[in-house]
Amino acid sequence: MSILYDEGQQAIATESRRVLDARMDKNRLLDLLEQVGEHDRPFWDTAVEQGWTALAIPEEHGGLGLGLIEQGLVAQACGAATSGAPFLTGSYGTAQGLILGSDAALTGHWLPHLAGGEATGCTAFAEGAAALPPTATVTYADGKLNGAKPAVAGGLKADLALVWADCAGQPALVLAELAGVTRNPVSSYDNSRLYADLVFADSPASVIALGDAARSLAQDLLARMAVVTAHEQVGGAEALLHIARDYALTRKAFGQPIGAFQSIKHRIAEMYGLVEIARANCIHAAASEGQPGFLLAAADARISATEAYDTCARDCVQIHGGIGVTWELGLHLHMRRARSLAVECGNLLYWEDVLVDQLNGAAA
Repeated sequence: MSILYDEGQQAIATESRRVLDARMDKNRLLDLLEQVGEHDRPFWDTAVEQGWTALAIPEEHGGLGLGLIEQGLVAQACGAATSGAPFLTGSYGTAQGLILGSDAALTGHWLPHLAGGEATGCTAFAEGAAALPPTATVTYADGKLNGAKPAVAGGLKADLALVWADCAGQPALVLAELAGVTRNPVSSYDNSRLYADLVFADSPASVIALGDAARSLAQDLLARMAVVTAHEQVGGAEALLHIARDYALTRKAFGQPIGAFQSIKHRIAEMYGLVEIARANCIHAAASEGQPGFLLAAADARISATEAYDTCARDCVQIHGGIGVTWELGLHLHMRRARSLAVECGNLLYWEDVLVDQLNGAAA
């Protein structure tokens, strides 16, 4: 398998980064941190305008018919810009659930709306610390959902939710429209993620997978979203690497650039190594979409990207010294995003367990 992008993929990466560099505003993102229930509307308008919402949706449903590689490249550009809306990943997961699910009518109805950005989706799988609980507390019966899903990313503004539920003792993946569903805002470290507790009370919903098929599909969807999130983390980590490098070349102490000091050199070298390892894992995972080793590759990408973004966020602030913690510089935008992304789509403990299970299965 090649670890190089083709010309079309390179063009997507270059153009998406160019557009975001021209349109993103740090001050707008800083304002969002103090507002609960708001996202960066100019960013989302840009995503719709550029067709990013349609990337991985089949052409017959109004999409571009591309795949996880292209979706990841756009997510990487969004991560570098600390984009202020969670919908690309949530809508991607919802769309893939519809594509791989069993309800053709729902697929035909909702995919064009998701592709055009007229509707947005979120995934409500987790409960407590469990990214995919063995038995969900949310129940589905007679076409109705009951129960609550805590701190769902994008849940405050999404139109649809793909929900992990229990149906008469069997796991089920169900699609629910969120109009009329109670949404309790969660004030968080990164309010642009639009976290909300979703409370279902006889809320209409439709099953798209049941039983073992539902569990397999939910795991696959989590892996796909984890790969998109890993790309976003790599984009943020790489941006921090460049910020730290540029500062180390211009900031002087004792008559010379601080980049000349060994401690700074070592930190930047470590950041570079972590970014490139995570990038390689992301490329491999995206290229493995639909193949037998995809879950293992997704776990690799997720774990290495989380480590890279967390480390780069910490070390970039430390390289900047006192100015690194100021509100105006905005490095905390990446610090907050690194911590938020680290717990979405399953935390490190979840993906480390997946990695071990996959390795043990391969060894057996």
